Amino acid sequence: MPGLKYSRQRESIINCLKGRKDHPTADMIYASVREEYPKISLGTVYRNLSLLVDQGEILRFSCGEGQDHYDADTSQHYHFVCKKCRAVSDLHMPPLEHIDVLAKDGFDGEIDGHFVLFYGTCGKCKENEKNS
Repeated sequence: MPGLKYSRQRESIINCLKGRKDHPTADMIYASVREEYPKISLGTVYRNLSLLVDQGEILRFSCGEGQDHYDADTSQHYHFVCKKCRAVSDLHMPPLEHIDVLAKDGFDGEIDGHFVLFYGTCGKCKENEKNS
């Protein structure tokens, strides 16, 4: 991270995110990092997450339920949100680059990129519905 002094706590937050695929909230990250650093505060976690987002090291996004989610994978990719259990997962599909071209039509500004969330029912919830 150019420009930032090294911090063991920040490194722990990054490692926590890199080791997860569930797109955790700050509270979830806080609970995980506290196992290694029991005295870390929630405010420290939030400040470091904001720094990491500002540096482009991680992504922050909202699924509409109030809490932000975080992702260590900053490459162009898409997310799926289950409307039943609220789980967030990566969708493995090619980038939808044509969306940027379509968005430019009739828009006098400049499109730099896009972020897409897909919603529905995950396989686990779908299976639970079948078995109910």
